[in-house]
Parts: sequence; C-alpha cells; structure tokens
Amino acid sequence: MQCGMIGLGRMGANMARRLIRGGHAVVVSNRSPGPIEDLKAEGAVGVRTLGELVERLATPRAIWVSLPAGAVTENTLNQLVPLLTRGDLIVDAGNSFYKDTIRRAERFKESGLDFLDQGTSSGIWGLENGFCLMIGGSRAGFEHLEPAFKTLAPPEGYLYTGPCGSGHFVKMVHNGIEYGMLQAYGEGFEVLKASDFDALDLHAISHLWNQGSVVRSWLLELAERAFAKEPDLASIRGYVEDSGEGRWTVIESIEKNVPAPVLALSLLMRFRSRQEDSFSAKVIAALRNEFGGHTITPAN
Repeated sequence: MQCGMIGLGRMGANMARRLIRGGHAVVVSNRSPGPIEDLKAEGAVGVRTLGELVERLATPRAIWVSLPAGAVTENTLNQLVPLLTRGDLIVDAGNSFYKDTIRRAERFKESGLDFLDQGTSSGIWGLENGFCLMIGGSRAGFEHLEPAFKTLAPPEGYLYTGPCGSGHFVKMVHNGIEYGMLQAYGEGFEVLKASDFDALDLHAISHLWNQGSVVRSWLLELAERAFAKEPDLASIRGYVEDSGEGRWTVIESIEKNVPAPVLALSLLMRFRSRQEDSFSAKVIAALRNEFGGHTITPAN
C-alpha cells in the first residue's frame, strides 16, 4: 500500500525503511533534508512540505506522524488536517499523551478523517526486529491499514487495543513499567559493584542471568552488551531523562487510586539523577549530624 511518513527521526526513518523493504510505496517528509535524501536513496519519494506529501498520495491517504509529543505534533497535525479530504487516515506513531489523542480524534472526526494512535516500542532495534505496535482507533481504520502494521511489526507484534487513545494509553503504561525495570537493574548492579568481593564481572553476571534465570530479559541482554563495551561505564554520566510517559503513568495511578510505588519511585530517581548534588541529601546529612553527631562529608 501507499504510505506517507512525517518525521524521520530514529523511529520514523526506520519505520519508513521497514515499509519500503516490505514492498510499500512510501512518501517521506522531514524538517531537515538529510534524512529525506537518505530515504530517497533507499526507494522512498522525498518531499519537503506537507502539501507536497498530500499531493503525492492517492486517496484515501494513509499518513503516519512520528514526532515528539506535545507542541510539535499538535502544530503539525493542525497544518496537515486542512490539506486532507474525507476518508483520509492519520496515524500518530509518537508518544502522545492519550488524553490529547482522544481530543484530537474528536476534532478530526468533524472533518471526516480517521485518526489512529499507534503506541510504538522497540527503540532503535525496530528496523531489524520489527516494532511492537499498540493501535487504537476505529476498527475499520485499523483493518484498512493492517497490511502496513503487519509489515512494521514482528509476528504477533501488533494489537488492536480499542477506541482512539487506547493505543497511546497502553504504550504509556508500558513505559511506566519500563522505568521500574530499568531502576531495578540499575540498583542491583550498583549493589554488586559496591560489594566487598573484588572485581565482580558485571558483564559475565549479566550474561549468566540471561541463561534461564527468572530475571532474564531483553533489557538484561542490553546490559550485557553495555558492560562488554565498558565494564565500569566510566564514560557515562548517570543523568537520565524522562520523555513523559512514566510521569503520565504515575499521574494516572494517582487519579485512579491505584498504588504504584515502584513506578513512582523510579520516576523520582530519574529526577535525582539530574542533580549534581542533592539538596535533600544535604538536609538529611545536616540533620543526622545535629541529632546524632554523624560525620559530615565536606563539599568539594
């Protein structure tokens, strides 16, 4: 089928490549020209403007938007919608907040457009392994685009989750779980590194744990790769961003009165990672000195 792809970052470009390799005709657009030229060399039709992209696609048009959540996606959709005709389909393949997705779907419905949300997981490995897709929207829209979803995903790697917003909601919770898993691995390896046993081999341990243990996982395979490259991770600063989904999951748990302490604390630890020195830790150290005479470590 013919597909448009707006946004050629790490995910969008690899989705376009996978579609091309699967035999689909792909028209690509991006703010900067470099990725467009790369995809043209691999068989895509490259354009610079949304108007050109719309003109190149036959109706009903199928257009994927793979952009950062928030203003960038909102502005792009606002520019795109007036260019489309009734029956066209838009897929938001980014990590938009599911309530924004529901709002957009209601607005686009008035223009006769079918809006789907595609929660997309796999990171940079999607081109090779396929993308895990969580898809919300109309059943008819999903079925129309299913040939493309089937190409993008590995076997059994895509799911129709229900009404518009449900795909991004499922992906949001997926990322919240990811926060907790990453935090658990990080803390566990730090305990190993701090032990009195000299030079525990973290690469060998992570490899061992992947051989049938109950904590084996793809994330642990990636830890094994990372320790193979640099056993002490000396060149990496422990600064961890969050792209929104983890905090949205925690907020959702609060609104629904669902206890999620692991997810909440893993999010807070990401905030802690961005501080050169924690003022709260300074307060705790000062108070421990005041009430117990505990030693204070001088600041550098």
